[in-house]
Amino acid sequence: MKICFATNNPKKIEEVKAALGDSFEIVSLKDIGCLEELPETGDTLEHNAFQKAKYVKEHFSVDCFADDTGLEVDALQGEPGVYSGRYAGEPRSDERNIDLLLKNLENTSLRTARFKTVIALLLGDEEYKFEGVAEGEILRTRTGAGGFGYDPVFLPKGYSRSFAEMNLTEKNEISHRGKAVSELISFLSHI
Repeated sequence: MKICFATNNPKKIEEVKAALGDSFEIVSLKDIGCLEELPETGDTLEHNAFQKAKYVKEHFSVDCFADDTGLEVDALQGEPGVYSGRYAGEPRSDERNIDLLLKNLENTSLRTARFKTVIALLLGDEEYKFEGVAEGEILRTRTGAGGFGYDPVFLPKGYSRSFAEMNLTEKNEISHRGKAVSELISFLSHI
């Protein structure tokens, strides 16, 4: 089955392809000729995921799925949340986002946080939603060189290594996106 993953993030595509295996041909936005930035104007992860998927479906007539992910930090009342990618403003910068997060947490010992992913799937005329959550805490300094986004400062609950210190297989087994993709795979394999 051929399906578009509505993202321009090559790291996300790599993670999802690794999780899906050979059962599906995942094509990127670039592969279908979509070079514009997808709209993300909602105030929830679900709204943004469906907004992106609907844009691709309407403009390129392909079955697709889109995700939106946010990091929710308890000491910051759930911030950066839906604004995780642009936390430090435009242009997007993982490094500046992490710098701002660490600065905003420097005077607190409350470091609990979670990543949430919502995947919106548009298949034919039907809409489906899949979710995944990874609980953990925010480290005081970056560790590891892998992953992307906040991975170098996110320590998943029950583990001694950040997401950035894990290989893709390890991360996909426990990550928010890995859990949501697992739900997506389970659904797609039964249709």
